[in-house]
Amino acid sequence: MKILRGVYTAYGSLVFAMLFALLLPLFLIPILFPRQHKLVGILNRLWARLLFFFIGVPLRLVYRTPLDPKKQYIFCSNHFSYLDIPAMGLIPHNAIFVGKSGIETVPVFGWMYGKLHITVDRKKMRSRYTSLVRSMDAIDQGKNLVIFPEGGIVTEKGPEMGPFKDGAVRIAVEKQIPIVPVTIPYNWIILPPDQFLLRWHPLHVIFHEPLETTGLTAKDTDALKQKLFSIIDTELKQHQGK
Repeated sequence: MKILRGVYTAYGSLVFAMLFALLLPLFLIPILFPRQHKLVGILNRLWARLLFFFIGVPLRLVYRTPLDPKKQYIFCSNHFSYLDIPAMGLIPHNAIFVGKSGIETVPVFGWMYGKLHITVDRKKMRSRYTSLVRSMDAIDQGKNLVIFPEGGIVTEKGPEMGPFKDGAVRIAVEKQIPIVPVTIPYNWIILPPDQFLLRWHPLHVIFHEPLETTGLTAKDTDALKQKLFSIIDTELKQHQGK
């Protein structure tokens, strides 16, 4: 079984690399012309859909309520697998990611990621502050954000989430824009966090009803963070027995 999964993983990695090479010239457009930032979301969706199509992973996107295409959102999901990044690339709005600075060490891909998205070294206070400022600036520029509020893959075995950081809710409250809780229930099965071996399984991405922040203040951030956690965690538990 591990041999087959190894072959499947090698094939999946090759597909990922080939798609990256093909799309890189298009990703250079928003890098060279920042006002074309909407292309980032469009290209992310294209890349993600092609990736999951060629590795044979069926997609199911569930919307618990329609999302307003004219509204800005911060999308927050659980994070148990490296596949969560392309999975969140499927979101319907054009968005940029706020993620770990370590990804910038990946040759070429890391350079592109650092140019188009916001990176943070959570061990350094200055980096955390800078990423917070850049995130708020991105909102002011009309961008949507994707944030993994756990701060990375912090548990070796899904589907138990780690505690949420404050960043996403602080930005949402400060800028008075909604947070969309997102549950990704099966990626820890498809690509487990403790072993880089693919396993075939359908992929689900569930978009919950947005949490409104209009009128909220800094004193409401803890309650909002807990509500965000609870919505995602409840959904995860509902899928555990399936």
